[in-house]
Amino acid sequence: MEKINFYIVDVFAEEKYAGNQLAVFVNAGSLPDPQMQKIAREMNYSETTFVISPELRSGGYDVRIFTPQQEIPFGGHPTLGTAYIIRQELLKGKAEEIKLNLLVGQIPVQVVREPGKPDIFWMRQNPPTFGEKLTIEAIAPILHLDPQEIDPRFPIQEVSTGFPFIIVPLLGLKALQQARIDREKLLALVANTEAKAVLIFCPETRHPANQLSVRVFVDYFGIPEDPATGSANGCLAGYLAQYAYFGKDEIDLRVEQGYEINRPALLLLKAHKNGTEIQVLVGGQVVLVAKGELC
Repeated sequence: MEKINFYIVDVFAEEKYAGNQLAVFVNAGSLPDPQMQKIAREMNYSETTFVISPELRSGGYDVRIFTPQQEIPFGGHPTLGTAYIIRQELLKGKAEEIKLNLLVGQIPVQVVREPGKPDIFWMRQNPPTFGEKLTIEAIAPILHLDPQEIDPRFPIQEVSTGFPFIIVPLLGLKALQQARIDREKLLALVANTEAKAVLIFCPETRHPANQLSVRVFVDYFGIPEDPATGSANGCLAGYLAQYAYFGKDEIDLRVEQGYEINRPALLLLKAHKNGTEIQVLVGGQVVLVAKGELC
């Protein structure tokens, strides 16, 4: 079997051991599906990705994404982290755009470089789609929150850019920090929804340079809370533009996430609404933590 290298990176992280961790396996086309799933379970990260071949197909690299439980069509931090490894290890830092062929379709990732600053990796997500709206009365008990802590000016709604989330607007940071999931009630709710994970957010932040605080609960997928979620924040960016949350349909934000689980992360969001279509970009830094070879 041809040598298969793997890398561990932190995504949406300004330093090691922050943001969302990811394992990336390169030249993994010889691995059968059950072994990919076993490796993802062994790594025990929120996702593990496999670059099937160093060869381009339709201008992009074939990549598959696994959680410890199952293969998924799209994930934000797996897309950015894998693009980082392809650029650094396969292309030796020479590409400014990398395209990933995922189950959800081809996702382009661009690298923005400024002198004296870390590279920022940006992915263009699919245009958001807006699904079912839920009531405050339905969602508040699931989050162990008083209904008055949920912002009534904006809807609680399913949003997807390839991976759906229930978006819940809160009024303040205290409610965001105190929220916790009632797993049984959540599983009962999502049995009837397309989205199985929940993003809560508020406009109050810990750091004045940031504009939003976010938490993402993914109990349905076996992970109580995600430290930095590109797919969820892409949905959020589309939601903010759709409902002109900041009084306009153009978004350019710094978002903090992961503080409650000691994995502080910084995500960059951009969105622009043009008629009925919304363009979404999610960006952040990637840091290499470790590398090795599959035995």
